[in-house]
Order: sequence, then structure tokens, then C-alpha cells
Amino acid sequence: MQGLHLTADLSHCQCDSSWLTDAPRLLDQCVQHVLVAGLQPVNQLAHAFPATEHGPGGVTATVLLAESHLCVHTWPEQAGVTVDVYVCNFGADHSAKAHLLMDALIALFKPVQVLRQALQRGEPDQRKTGGLR
Repeated sequence: MQGLHLTADLSHCQCDSSWLTDAPRLLDQCVQHVLVAGLQPVNQLAHAFPATEHGPGGVTATVLLAESHLCVHTWPEQAGVTVDVYVCNFGADHSAKAHLLMDALIALFKPVQVLRQALQRGEPDQRKTGGLR
């Protein structure tokens, strides 16, 4: 189960506001970025949340990957976005593809501030020690 888990918290996003509120548009763009990065989408789902007294509702867009997942959550009332990219590296190292996908999504939202984190998951030599998958 060795892999790379990337997260990014995006603040003060300067993108077109529809990227933060239009679930089908955002999901389609996520899938396109997945394909450009060389990853394999296997399913997808988006949900638009209703508006509140604080402003328009946000969106959650998820793309299930053969390699694991992409998940994007938007907060239009705060011009904020969180992005989660996880790739397992079973059979091949997909780390560069994960970074490419993350970079493309950050560019889409045009944040003023970005907090990025990376977590190496599992042990690199698990296949040698009998680990699963």
C-alpha cells in the first residue's frame, strides 16, 4: 500500500467563481486534469451544496482513480478550496503524476496563498515483506 498523499489548502482563490460553485463544470475539469496527468479515472461524483446565509454553496468533486483518488472541496463564501490527491505506487511510481495533477488544480483556482503537504504512505518494500496489493 505504499503511495503518496498530497494535500493543498488554497486561500483567497482568484479564479472565475463558477469553478467554486458549478459541480458538473468542476468535475469535468478534474477528469480532464486526471487524464492529462496520465492517471486513470474509473468513476466520478460531484455534489453541490445549497446556498446559506453566508453565500453560495460549495462543491465536492471526487474522481476515483485506478491509482486511488482525487477529491476537491470548495468554499465559495471564503474563496477557499482543499485538494486531496492520493496515488498508490503498486506496480509503478505515480508520484510525478500526482504532483502534476496537484499543480494543475492549484493553477485552476489561482489562490493567493497555498499550504501544501505530502505524506509518504506505507513502506516502499512491502511487496518484499508480504504486504497486500
